[in-house]
Amino acid sequence: MTESENNIEVFGARVHNLKNIDVSIPREKLVVITGLSGSGKSSLAFDTIYAEGQRRYIETFSAYARQFLGGLERPDVDKIEGLSPVIAIEQKTTSKNPRSTVGTITEIYDFLRLLFARAADAYSHNTGEKMISYTDSQIKDLIINKFNGKRVNILAPVIRSRKGHYRELFEQISKQGFVKARIDGEVRDIVKGMKLDRYKTHDIEIVIDRLQIDDKTDGQKRLNESIRTAMYHGDDTLMILDHETDEIRYFSRNLMCPTTGISYPNPEPNTFSFNSPKGACPDCNGIGTLYKVNIDKIIPDNKKSIKNGALAPHGPQKKNWIFSQLELIAERFDFKLTDPVSKIPKEALQMILYGGKEKFSKESKTLGITREFKIDFEGVATFIEATYNNNDSTSLKRWAREYMDKIECPTCDGSRLRKDSLYFKINSQNIADLAQKDITDLADWFEGLENKLSEKQQLIASEVIKEIRTRLQFLTDVGLTYLSLNRGSKSLSGGEAQRIRLATQIGSQLVGVLYILDEPSIGLHQRDNEKLINSLVS
Repeated sequence: MTESENNIEVFGARVHNLKNIDVSIPREKLVVITGLSGSGKSSLAFDTIYAEGQRRYIETFSAYARQFLGGLERPDVDKIEGLSPVIAIEQKTTSKNPRSTVGTITEIYDFLRLLFARAADAYSHNTGEKMISYTDSQIKDLIINKFNGKRVNILAPVIRSRKGHYRELFEQISKQGFVKARIDGEVRDIVKGMKLDRYKTHDIEIVIDRLQIDDKTDGQKRLNESIRTAMYHGDDTLMILDHETDEIRYFSRNLMCPTTGISYPNPEPNTFSFNSPKGACPDCNGIGTLYKVNIDKIIPDNKKSIKNGALAPHGPQKKNWIFSQLELIAERFDFKLTDPVSKIPKEALQMILYGGKEKFSKESKTLGITREFKIDFEGVATFIEATYNNNDSTSLKRWAREYMDKIECPTCDGSRLRKDSLYFKINSQNIADLAQKDITDLADWFEGLENKLSEKQQLIASEVIKEIRTRLQFLTDVGLTYLSLNRGSKSLSGGEAQRIRLATQIGSQLVGVLYILDEPSIGLHQRDNEKLINSLVS
């Protein structure tokens, strides 16, 4: 066997502080480079060996691909022999993206999404009942068994608890040939120009058919056609209304609550992703936190007057439109801008902070006439919130944040996911519950999980569970058992980030690769050093 097959040979390395260094590094060994600060450790490992490995790798690409990547300069070295494909795991490569978490970096969360999409049970967020779904033939059989001999209405839900007048919807329904609709619990004829109170919440279902349920062939054929039509217009959901008792029963091709009729779309991995519109909380957009205006930051001292700068975003009184509007508000509520904020009437302070539109008249005693005034003010707090949410300027957003607090999203409680996604559960736990557990507790939860699953779930989930357990073990081996999957990558130290990347690379199970690590034991307790060394050696 030649020398270059047993060793990586470096000849004449002159990068940075290196002075024409020759070095032989044994292959398939754990090699530590030590020395004083500035002695050239990183220059040898990263700027020479890693840089040359990357350059040779990119040279294997076609000329077309290289034009997009750009060329890498050859390090100042005479020759390197026996070089393997190189992966560098540095401390400063952690993503600062607020969407990046320990779970996404290690890809464990990706496997969890797949597990919940394929093996989780769905529950209604209204009643807590287990969700059910049917095929069209099952729906037909259930309707015949439940309503045999009864006269029923087959309905297609089109509006659920939403405000609006729905004039265009009724016109569209009428053009499609339907003559009746059930509106807020009452079956009504659809007439020309029909509309509802736009400020009230409404439920609207199209009456698809009225028929007597029986098990005769002709009756079953008509029922089949009605089911297909109702499913088409009702987004894969239909309602059966008993003509005599007004009893309602829901049926759906999707997951559906048998009592309330609410339905979830069939789950897919993106349903549990806070980086996808299908899974992200609509209020915080999958970040888990929001910025909310803090009135105490807008008015830090309520003993000051508006004229002397009580409104921190605007400072002392100036001759501009904002202060002219504030003077009108003062005129309307009988106070002066020289009064302390603590003495301003509550209604006036509410309008100053959150805005308002109002016209009022005031008699001028000096002129002997009545003057008309118009207030049209957006409000200081409203303006700050709008500036933060609807502006692309980084500097303006930074200005707005000075008067806001970062809070946990009240809609998703920091889980980042929409409500529907949190009601898919395995062994009574949703995906957000698992992401909050530390690695030790999560590994314990997965131990013996198969015994708590049904046969079908076991068949689907066994390989995914095995992959998750393996990756959790890698994190345990590098001493990161105290982390949780929802921990943001921005909060990780350099040593933690590097060991996470190390665990991810070990999980890839590549063979014959040269790994270059940058002080992987930084921040690690002495008792965990042995774990780290064992994971590197194995």
